[in-house]
Amino acid sequence: WLRAWNRDDGAVLRGWVALFDAWSLAHPEPAEEPAVVAEVVSAMPQVLSFLQLSAGPVPVAQLLDLLEQRVTELRTERCEVPYGPRLEPGTPGAEPEPDPATDTPLAPLLDWALHALASVGALTCGDGHATLTPLGSWAVWVKLEQICVAAQSPAGHIEQSAEGMLRGCARLRPNAARDEYRAWLAARPVGSAVAELLGAARGEDALLRGLAFD
Repeated sequence: WLRAWNRDDGAVLRGWVALFDAWSLAHPEPAEEPAVVAEVVSAMPQVLSFLQLSAGPVPVAQLLDLLEQRVTELRTERCEVPYGPRLEPGTPGAEPEPDPATDTPLAPLLDWALHALASVGALTCGDGHATLTPLGSWAVWVKLEQICVAAQSPAGHIEQSAEGMLRGCARLRPNAARDEYRAWLAARPVGSAVAELLGAARGEDALLRGLAFD
């Protein structure tokens, strides 16, 4: 299938986006706390979006501030209220155990992330600044477009297979179902979308066959 790249520019770009998506695998994972590494990977899309909007070199120190803010937000979002008997101050066990993740400095992890992204051609680093390459800027734009398309899917079926999407739409009103169809189709290359729908149309479920042809 690699030979198709010689005659299909779209295939080349899709392959590169797949490499871009896997940037965190391009460099050996750092030795820091695995939970913090996962937080940094989750926070990097916001850092990349900022780089894309800046359209030029951005100081790494500024990116570190943004990364720290986003990681703090992620930790706040998943913060859970403890249940069970409340211990009075001074009681043994009343103080929560320190979380090693919160003490891990993020600067080395940002450096790891930037070098991993540079290794796949998404950005360049130098003189304390990071800059998206044209390919990196294009890939971030593609990801932002996908997020916008997903936001237009009110029922949340956009990431499902054709069969899953059709089953979900069977419970919707006609206008809402059509909105889902359009959002699902817009998020996929035409060829793969048609192939999935044809697969559903050949299935044994009569309802899905009818919806697929619709």
